[in-house]
Formats: sequence, structure tokens, C-alpha cells
Amino acid sequence: MLRFFALLGLSVVLPTTLFSDDSSPNVVFIITDDQGYGDLSCHGNPVLKTPHLDALARESIRLDDYHVAPTCSPTRTALLTGHWTNRTGVWHTILGRSMLRPEETTMETWFKEAGYGTAMIGKWHLGDNYPFRPEDRDFDEVFRHAAGGVGQTPDFWDNGYFDDTFIHNGKPAPSKGYCTDVYFKQSKAFIEQQVAQKKPFFLYLSTNAPHGPYHARADDAAPYLKKELDLNPQQAHFFGMIANIDDNVGKLRAWLDEKRIAENTIFIFTTDNGTAKGQSIFNAGMRAAKGSHYDGGHRVPFFLHWPAGGFDKEKRIDTLTAHVDIAPTLLDLCGIQQPRETKFDGTSLKGLLTNPTEASHSWPDRILVTDSQRVVDPIKWRRTAIMTEHWRLTSSFTKQGELEKELYAIDDDPAQEKNIIEQHPQVVARLSAFYDDWWEDVSQDFGTPARIVVGHEAESPSFLNAHDWIAPNMVPWNQGHIRDASQIAKAQGFWNLHIHASGTYEIELRRWPREADAAISASLPPGAPVEGSKAYRNRPGEAIPVTGASIAIQNQEISSKVTPEQKSVTFSLKLDKGPAELRAHFKTDKDSWGAYYAYVQKID
Repeated sequence: MLRFFALLGLSVVLPTTLFSDDSSPNVVFIITDDQGYGDLSCHGNPVLKTPHLDALARESIRLDDYHVAPTCSPTRTALLTGHWTNRTGVWHTILGRSMLRPEETTMETWFKEAGYGTAMIGKWHLGDNYPFRPEDRDFDEVFRHAAGGVGQTPDFWDNGYFDDTFIHNGKPAPSKGYCTDVYFKQSKAFIEQQVAQKKPFFLYLSTNAPHGPYHARADDAAPYLKKELDLNPQQAHFFGMIANIDDNVGKLRAWLDEKRIAENTIFIFTTDNGTAKGQSIFNAGMRAAKGSHYDGGHRVPFFLHWPAGGFDKEKRIDTLTAHVDIAPTLLDLCGIQQPRETKFDGTSLKGLLTNPTEASHSWPDRILVTDSQRVVDPIKWRRTAIMTEHWRLTSSFTKQGELEKELYAIDDDPAQEKNIIEQHPQVVARLSAFYDDWWEDVSQDFGTPARIVVGHEAESPSFLNAHDWIAPNMVPWNQGHIRDASQIAKAQGFWNLHIHASGTYEIELRRWPREADAAISASLPPGAPVEGSKAYRNRPGEAIPVTGASIAIQNQEISSKVTPEQKSVTFSLKLDKGPAELRAHFKTDKDSWGAYYAYVQKID
């Protein structure tokens, strides 16, 4: 991030630490993917067993009314920046709306400037191109997959949860073992380095599990595949993935104890949205699941353990809190002065954590907002929850486009079954007025798209893929779509680009990425199966009889014939510095298809 501002010629006011390196607490921040509040045995799940996370809960501050966004990328951006997700440009997981604006500062910058070693391991999902990648920010160590999950369109071809190739500090890194195990192994290696250097560390460990497709190790899934439980294979593997996370958390905590650094380590466990697969088994009495504006979509667990800070005994806090509170809270706990150039949308919870009884009496009657946009351009009132300690005002649109609002007294009706909007017009008016002001505030930059920068030395060539197309609705966001030539695969869109410097550029189009090494028109055999669900790679790659290719950019349109043996088509053209939209297509005798992969490089 600091490098980005320097390239623009801007100065930044940096935070300073209030403690010496010896007293600064370490931070291990673990966030899992699609695991809901009810997907823990300590929260009452009757099937899933999470003994190590249960033990952590018994030794932690627990935020019991903690809320995030209903989906992946939006939660992550709010956590890392302390800003409302819509303000940052991230309100979707695809369609070019999962890229965190580079001018947004994320937590690792503040920690790094305070003398910390910083690492991002696992799932980023806030942009896979310059300047959005974690490698372009202030992480000393990055070990990740691409996009929102293993096997999605930008990920290394044919990754499938086991023995995958990840991105390690910008370079492909083949690995052995199950992905979650690999992430925890890499985390320990990073911590070892920091201990050797006697530096405090900030570790952001973000698993893609238990996000679908549902692949668990056989031993982890076996207890949940027993006939008497009557779970379908996807549910069994979903729970098996969580059981593996639980086991890794237990091993990491024991290892930190062995290293004698657990005492002064802030150890956090949380998740990014409501459950994706556990709702029918147990949902802690809440309505709905991932993607929903009801509480089941965005109320999630949050455990914070820090013996040296006095947070090593169970303390449950039912005060309303949210993802935007986490960045200011961690800075406060670690003694890092809030940077003067940043105005957080959240607030530090330090006082609430330290003395919840006293703080709750003086705690403001907050109003918080979360929504599930999942569209190219945000729509006011779309799948929104406006929350206070006692109320939930929700809104959505019917299929006919009519706005529907509902009001729930959440203390008396945690399942959100009794809509009492007619009885409380003053509450509705108050919360609606707050939302109007909130929307006016966060919507200021909605019309400014995130643009992938091409022609910059930080990424050469730029690897573009269909996951980030701007399109009306759906795009081919996983490799299964690319393989099976489904209806989704017929979608078309364009990439929002910024040309870094004027000059001659080569734009290489492919149906299969370079590592697949296959002809545009070729079919591919199915890849190896994986435990659990059918893997993206386990689908046959259908042939598309491509005869031509074309691109359109900066008022230039170029086309070329394609022969059956060609693996790619490369166009050379002059581009001017500044914004651009790149459209790329393959043509058959009957149809036009979007070109799923493009490699863009400045050559002069």
C-alpha cells in the first residue's frame, strides 16, 4: 500500500507504536469461509464436534451479537479497513466488484509501520491483479490461492484442495497435502521467522474451507458419513472441513504454547458470513443462511483470547458489534495510535472487552447496517438489515420490483418470524432516516470503477480472467464453468483497465490458461476426482470449434482467424495511457463466446 502511494507521489501520515517490540502483542487472526454461528458444538450443534474451538471459546472474550456482511469479499474488506464495505468498492464476490480500492489502507500497513512482521495466508478475494493483490500491499509474506476459492477461474489450473499450486510471494508454489493443513504449516513457518528475528507479528490466516465445493480429508469426513447421522455427502464433507480446521486450531495453539509466545498473542477466531451448508442441521435458532439479510446470513462467532491482556477466561458480550469495529480495536489493543488520515466507520471495542458491564451502560445506542448487494451497481434498500441492540429493520424487493420492509424485535423474536412493522412506525422512521443518510455517505464513489492496471512492472504480463468481467449478471467464476461450456460459460463481458503507460502492447487470448497447455478448440479429459463433492476439475473439458478471435479496446477492433491447433491468439497494438475497456471474444460458425483468459503485456 505504501508503495502504491509513493508511485502516485503522495505522502502518508504513519502510525507509531506506543510499546516497545518486547511488549507488543502478536496477532493471529483466523477467519474461515462460509462457517456460520451454528457450525460449532459450543453453540449447540448436535452433530458437529469442534473440541478445540470449544476450548478456545471457554478461554476467550466472545462477541455474541457480532455481525459481518452476508458474503465473502465484503466482510473481508470491512475487517481489514474498518470501513463500510460499500464505501470501499467491494459489494460482490465477482463481476469486478470484489477488488478493494488501492487507496484504502488495510490493517497490515499500520502493523508493519509499528514494527510488526506481516503475513497473509490462504484466501484474499479482494483482487488478483495489480494493484489489488496482497503482494501489492504491506504484507511481508503472502501465500494464497486466487479468487474466492480453490478451483475458481483465476486459480492455478486444476487445483482441487489436495496437492495444489499456490501463489507464494507472487510466484507459483506447488504444495503437498490438504489445503487447510498447508496454510497452517505456512503460518508456523512465518511465525518461526518472526520469533527468530525477535519481531512481533500480525498473521492474517484465512482458510477457504469450508466453502464449496465440499472436499474434506477422508478421516475428517468419516465421522459424519455414518448412516445413523443421515447427512448427505456434501453436509458430511462440510462438517469434515470444519473438523479439520478445529484440529489445526488446536495444534497451532499447542505449538504457540511450546514456543512460549501464546501468553502475549492475541488469538482470534471468526468467520466471514452465515453457514453455507449447515442450516438444516442447526442454525442457533436464526433465520436464513449465507447471502441473506436476516441474522442467519451475517451473525457469526468471534472469539478473542489474550492471556497477557487478561482475556483468557470465558466472557460473553451480547452488545451489538460488527466487522468495521475490528481494525480500530486491534490497533487499540496493540497500542498502535490510530492513523490521522483514517476515519474509521467502526469503533474500538477495547473498553467493552475490558469491562463489558460498565461499558455497556455508557455504550451508545448504535445503528449498524449490512446488506447483500451481489449486483454490478448497488441498489438502495436491496437485501438490507438496519440493526440496533433490539431491532432489525430488513428490506428486499419482490420479483415484481416492489420494496418490502419488515421489522423484528430481535430480543423477543430471534428467529425473525413476527413482522411487527405496522405497530412501530416511529422505529421504522428512525431507522429509515439513518439508512438514508448512511447510503448518501457510502455511495459517493459508486460510479468510480476499480480498474486493473496493465503495463506496470509489478505485474507483467497481467493475467486477466472471466471471474472479473463486468457483465449484467453471472460470469464463469469457476473452472467447472470453463470446462463444461455451460450456459454460464456463454456469458460475455469486459475488463475495466487502466493503461499504465502509452506504448505497444500484446494481448494474448486463451480458452484454457497457459499452464493447461491446450489448444483453444481442444477438449480436455476430466481431471482426477477428489474426496467429497465432484471437483471442478473432474468435469470433461468440452471442445468449442473456434474459428476466429477478436478484441476491442480504445476504439480499436482487431480480429484474427483461429486454426484448430492454435493454443492462443496474440494481438499487437498501440494503447494510450489512461482508462480502457477490453472486450475479447472467440467465434464459432454459430456463436460468439467470451475469451476466458487474457495475458496483457507492454513490449516496448
